[in-house]
Amino acid sequence: MKTFLPKQDPLKTYKTSAKSLQRLSHIADQLPKLLLTGTVQKTINSLSVNDLSIDKVIKNNDKRELKLAMAHLSFIAHAYIWGGTNPEKLLPEVIAKPWVKVAEILGRPPILSYGSYCLDNWYRPNPKEDISLENVALLTNFLGGVDEDWFVTIHVCIENAASKAINAATKLSYLKDTDSIGSYSVHLKEIIASLREVNKIFARMPEKCDPYIYYHRVRPFIFGTKDNPDLKKGLIYENQFNNKPQFYRGETGAQSSIMPFLDGALGIYHTQDHLRHYLNEMRDYMPPEHKLMIERVENRSNAKEYILKSKKLKNEYNKCLEEIRQFRAMHLEFAATYIHKQSQIKNPFGRGGSTITGTGGTPFMKYLKKHRDETQKQKIKN
Repeated sequence: MKTFLPKQDPLKTYKTSAKSLQRLSHIADQLPKLLLTGTVQKTINSLSVNDLSIDKVIKNNDKRELKLAMAHLSFIAHAYIWGGTNPEKLLPEVIAKPWVKVAEILGRPPILSYGSYCLDNWYRPNPKEDISLENVALLTNFLGGVDEDWFVTIHVCIENAASKAINAATKLSYLKDTDSIGSYSVHLKEIIASLREVNKIFARMPEKCDPYIYYHRVRPFIFGTKDNPDLKKGLIYENQFNNKPQFYRGETGAQSSIMPFLDGALGIYHTQDHLRHYLNEMRDYMPPEHKLMIERVENRSNAKEYILKSKKLKNEYNKCLEEIRQFRAMHLEFAATYIHKQSQIKNPFGRGGSTITGTGGTPFMKYLKKHRDETQKQKIKN
């Protein structure tokens, strides 16, 4: 079964023993307390340059350990940058050096991206039971609490539920005009059923994630440094990149590979306009193997061309697009409720970060509306 979640559940702890890794793990576990007491910066600034070294993990070259280190360093770095009254413009070498190293090995930028925030940041309280909203918890948090956990576990469960759609879309992309209508039909039906499950899960977001809490207690920590008015001059990674400021986009669900993969398999095209580059840029933050999967399915799939020849398949194709449209419409609706409306409410507590751009540095309302509308327009007319 193809899925964008890791084949094995993420590691909870390091297999490698080293004091620096114990320290790294301890600080990551303590982030909610350190952020509550405003002592993240003090804690990190008191460390020596190699106190969070991950050299032993790099030497062992265990992918799961590398991903755990990437997640720990990403969370600690973002807590350091965004955990004070004003954002920090310089990230100390004790975090910057190992973070840049592990990011390079994993083929992703040194910033908290969807991979570390969601894909590699969960465990099953009961390992014998399947992934579900009743059996997924987070490994690392910022402030912690029901709202933050629910926001991320919803995404983990969406990724899991979408695996059947990804699997079916992969098989669909290999079909030719010599294959039967039945072969196309079975895969289209699998995609529809899988995406209905995805949309059911997504619709449950408001159950345990309150818009106010999300805006003021979850969102501020996942911003990046690119197109961010609060860090106009970028972020300096101490003694990395020749101390030149770096600009990276923050964590966003747009870095999930599900929708770009389905777009590629089903031939859903997004117009080349001023928003298109955001869509393409999100791929730079995906795990390289996911980016490659998307590129391959885009180059391989001619499914839409063959589907156009059958009335039955047109109807099923349109049902697939309707589920994708509904997903994008729901995303737009949540963006309005959780971000846009919250930004209009004056209150003296917390800060939701930039209200103009999304956490990924995008003009999110326009971006989401464009994708929803373009999906609707590409339904096949009978």
